[in-house]
Amino acid sequence: MARPAIPNPHPAPQRLIGYARVSTEDQINDAQVDELRAAGCYRIHQEHGSGASRVRPILRKLLRELVAGDVLVVVRLDRLARSVSHLLAVIEDLEKRGVHFRSLRDPIDTSTPQGMFSLQVLGAVAQLERALIAERTKAGMKAAKARGRLAGNPGLRERRPEAIRAVSAARNRAYLDELISSAQTWLPTVRKLRPQHSWDNVVLILNRMGHSWTVERLRRAVHRMVREKLAEPELLARSPRRPPEDNLMKLVAAIAIADPDLSLREIAAQLDQMHERPPRGGRKWQPSSVRALLDEARRFGLIRL
Repeated sequence: MARPAIPNPHPAPQRLIGYARVSTEDQINDAQVDELRAAGCYRIHQEHGSGASRVRPILRKLLRELVAGDVLVVVRLDRLARSVSHLLAVIEDLEKRGVHFRSLRDPIDTSTPQGMFSLQVLGAVAQLERALIAERTKAGMKAAKARGRLAGNPGLRERRPEAIRAVSAARNRAYLDELISSAQTWLPTVRKLRPQHSWDNVVLILNRMGHSWTVERLRRAVHRMVREKLAEPELLARSPRRPPEDNLMKLVAAIAIADPDLSLREIAAQLDQMHERPPRGGRKWQPSSVRALLDEARRFGLIRL
């Protein structure tokens, strides 16, 4: 007999989790926490610092910890992101993971149809903003050329060290922002497979899931996440050396670990699509061959029992 629903003081499965970025000059009188608490947030994460700073360790940690059913709540949109494009990227990542977003002073609540419509309008505004910026940039370059001036950054043309450092720092920040915003789509799989499996196998599995990694790019990304203390150093450990004939076993194990819900027949179908030849000949993989390789992988400790 099904038990009747019992009201819970904590929002479940929806948990309202607040994020407040308190600017340095407003730390004393900032009322964000009070507004978030009044909205029903049972947990509130506070970040102290200037809005110009991209270094927000509290926000990074919070975005990693949110799970499906959670609702991230802010007082205003500018508390979360510095630009419309950054905001949309963060919200898109949250929505893919089943996490909703709500801004108390803006008509944004991705758990409602009206809120999603407002978000679509915001996306159209961002697209228009990018188009206008591109148009103004082209017009400015054309005007500068007509006046005999060279387009671009004078500091870079003259190879000034401070200009080169500034551009390099900006690229590094943008790269890290991109890694963080996309981490939930690839880092969990890396954590499941490394270091027991080679980088080649990890890339193979990720790309089967719709990504477009190379070994070099993935290793660089994981190195950066480890350096920022956003991933575990153990992921970079050397994978165990095994004879070449174990490659099929490792590949089958990697497929099973990446998606534990796959049946033996479904794993066999994936191997056929990857044009991997069965170990005992034949044109198609059989579930029995997959089972034998999985059993072997368990004996070697590649798959935890």
